[in-house]
Amino acid sequence: MCGLVGISFSPPFTLQEDNLRAALAALQHRGPDDAGVFMDAERGIGLAHARLSILDLSPLGHQPMLSEDGRVALVFNGEIYNFRELRAELEAVGHVFCGHSDTEVLLHLYLAWRAHGGDLAKTLRRLNGIFAFALWDAERGALLLARDALGVKPLYYCADAGHFAFASEIKALLPLIGRLGPLDATALHRYLSFLWCPGEGTPASNVKKLGPGEWIWVRNGVIEERVVWYRLPAFRHAPSAMDELAAVSGTVQHLRAAVHRQLVADVPVGAFLSGGLDSSSVVVFARERNPNIRCFTIESAGGTEAGTADDLPYARRVAEHLGVLLEVVRVDAARMAEDLAGMVAQLDEPLADPAPLNVLYISRLARECGMKVLLSGAGGDDLFTGYRRHRAVLAERYWHWLPRPVRQGLAGLAGTLDQRWAWGRRLRKAFDCAALDGDARLVNYFAWSRRDDLMALYTPEFRAAVGEAEAGAPMLDFLAGLPSDLVPLERMLALEQRFFLADHNLIYTDKMSMAAGVEVRVPFLDLELVEFAQRIPIRFKQRGSEGKWVLKKAMEPYLPKDAIYRPKSGFGAPLRRWMRFELRELLGDVLGEASLRRRGLFDPIAVQKLIAANDAGRVDASYTLLSLLCVELWCRRFMDEAGEHSPVFGGSLA
Repeated sequence: MCGLVGISFSPPFTLQEDNLRAALAALQHRGPDDAGVFMDAERGIGLAHARLSILDLSPLGHQPMLSEDGRVALVFNGEIYNFRELRAELEAVGHVFCGHSDTEVLLHLYLAWRAHGGDLAKTLRRLNGIFAFALWDAERGALLLARDALGVKPLYYCADAGHFAFASEIKALLPLIGRLGPLDATALHRYLSFLWCPGEGTPASNVKKLGPGEWIWVRNGVIEERVVWYRLPAFRHAPSAMDELAAVSGTVQHLRAAVHRQLVADVPVGAFLSGGLDSSSVVVFARERNPNIRCFTIESAGGTEAGTADDLPYARRVAEHLGVLLEVVRVDAARMAEDLAGMVAQLDEPLADPAPLNVLYISRLARECGMKVLLSGAGGDDLFTGYRRHRAVLAERYWHWLPRPVRQGLAGLAGTLDQRWAWGRRLRKAFDCAALDGDARLVNYFAWSRRDDLMALYTPEFRAAVGEAEAGAPMLDFLAGLPSDLVPLERMLALEQRFFLADHNLIYTDKMSMAAGVEVRVPFLDLELVEFAQRIPIRFKQRGSEGKWVLKKAMEPYLPKDAIYRPKSGFGAPLRRWMRFELRELLGDVLGEASLRRRGLFDPIAVQKLIAANDAGRVDASYTLLSLLCVELWCRRFMDEAGEHSPVFGGSLA
């Protein structure tokens, strides 16, 4: 895993190598083993790469990697798990390789495509892996950028007339574009609504995310073509006659193959082990190839959120059952609260979730133990169900037929429940969207704050900039393109796979693990497994209140039943307590009257009322307050320190 950055430009723009090297220095944590720069000022191109050496540790894996004639240059971040099979095919038709890296295979695959033509999308769909890459082709005078099918590896870009810059992280763009901004009001509204931003937006209107399964061609600093080369299998939905036995045995077969495929490395590979079903299942099959695999988890001295289970006893139970070594990092709540501002800076986006800190702490411990690669259980809930909202969607059959006025009454009644208790919060969440219909109701399950409640927190200027923009528009547009006969729970799983993963879970997993120089792989998002999971009938995924039913049945021969059928938890933190204690001083500073008036985004009086209502338990606003906090911390780090005076709103309001 690595970091990449580069620029394409045309006159009157120029590029100093010092700027490119400064951008590269901002990514050093992603690639501490090697670094390289390629520049051709006459052709208006500059590429740079920071390398974390995992496959072919020799200098032959150095990047930017050039073709034999020097006219094609490639910077690549990620892993191609089927690179050996692809290499054998290329060698059979005359391609000669110098080293043993997957980067060189990708370079030759492109050269083969260019020589023979054909469908570039079909070529990219042959890559089973996680990646973001940029390739300069001097013969075409164009730059190609592409991102993997599920969006495991991030790629940001800034496009201006005659000036196009890209990087693995937003912070690396600053030396190339000078500043971020103005603020994108619509994107900020989406962060505050969902705690993350669905779609291409970022807080800065001049910086966008390249979408999962997309490529773009750039010539002379201008985007010429943007193509979606991969669509989720939900778009190819067809009724399945798969029976229970085939679903269970196929799940074992495809997950085993995915884990075995992703063990390919020339360095040690470890694994996250939370004690949950997903990470435990990955370790089961990893242990088949590496009985001595080292596993890593976390113990929070601050405890867990009320209503959730403590993971550590289950992690120890699974480790003992499988006979693997479990390393535990112990972190107290005060330390996590202190690291919140650093988390926002490392994430590049104001993702309002404490879970990324746990990824960071575990990755640091793993690196100290000599690990450069960790396997993760991310993606299991998004393929097989498992989140509470999946149960809620299935339970809709008991009330969705009610007339709208009755459903509106249910929503109002749920809003009066005591938010200090987990059951009150969950019932409100379940019925908050009762008055909505169809896809709008599905999207609302992802929301943490109502539009009216957020608008009341905004200054008049911020409200005007947001206007009529719909926070969930990217998700609604996506759902509109799915087959009409796809049932609601399958439609929600498609949302998880396209947005919740790529725009939230995978972003923070990549950023926080790479901060420690560790690559995280996600076997559940192996493309063959993703395609198979889509063919499993929904009744085998969510059976009544039992989420991930087919995966649980599949793992019964391998794991203790008390670990399989345990209460669901996650890598979280006791945020609601933090708001009263550990984060109180930071809250008073960042969301204090003077701070908010300087920024001009949030109304100080409304924010103080919300804090008071949250303290009294009249509302559950801990995550809303965290989101406000993260937005302000992001502005301090990425706008104020770069000299931008916000708020100056810009960007599309669509």
